[in-house]
Amino acid sequence: MIDQFHEFGEFGEFGEFARLHVRGAGFVMPNAWDAGSAVVLAEAGFPAIATTSAGIAFSLGRADHSVPAGSPRVSHEEMFQRIRQITAAVDVPVNGDLEDGYGARPEAVAETIRLAIEAGLAGGNIEDHAGGRLYDEALAVERIIAAREVSPGFVLTARTDGRLLPSPAPLADSIRRANLYREAGADCLYVPGVNDLDTVATLVKEIDGPINVVMGLGATTLTVAALREAGVARISLGGSIARAALGLVRDAARELQEHGTLGFAARQIPQAELNALFSK
Repeated sequence: MIDQFHEFGEFGEFGEFARLHVRGAGFVMPNAWDAGSAVVLAEAGFPAIATTSAGIAFSLGRADHSVPAGSPRVSHEEMFQRIRQITAAVDVPVNGDLEDGYGARPEAVAETIRLAIEAGLAGGNIEDHAGGRLYDEALAVERIIAAREVSPGFVLTARTDGRLLPSPAPLADSIRRANLYREAGADCLYVPGVNDLDTVATLVKEIDGPINVVMGLGATTLTVAALREAGVARISLGGSIARAALGLVRDAARELQEHGTLGFAARQIPQAELNALFSK
């Protein structure tokens, strides 16, 4: 992977996370939304975890900032407070969902990367859209260049969201943007909204660098084994686990209201086990 990734010796403290991104290794990086969920995921043995802006928003009783449009978003300060709690709770590398870098200008993105490193993140995603529209392509490239200049070691993921727009961008446009971001210094490329194996295989073939694929975003039959076989470098879950956890809460509430029973409690982690886990 030396020819596709930066020289590992340049990474220093970020080397452990960087080395996971060997093309085709397909490591699974589930997403946590608070310190407790991070500890449970790390204890399960995953080599790295990520944050989820959607899961964090839901845990604060907010909508994810992009759906519905105009809903109150989690503030920069609130997001980074939660990120610091997550990185402090686990020993594995943490990748941050940094949304669009909290500002359109390259200088804002650079400042977000500096704050991410200070918060203990080993890497982070920068999106190329805000307000339901993609950033101008030239500006989007400048934003990645600015992010890269902050630290040569931080594992920078460039995410292009054209496939998530109400009128999805052609796949070729997303591939072009991903390759431009790679040339600008991104270590990993991410095209969410791709849910079939043939399209994933096209991304792996046409994008010149390690790619991240998210599972659980919409209906999909994708599996970890199939994505690894296709050559995907990194597999994330987005807000899937957070949404599933909230689904359990809703099911529990309905069972109590409608039947007065506690069948849901059979799936709980015992108190003593949680106490032992969180006291480490």
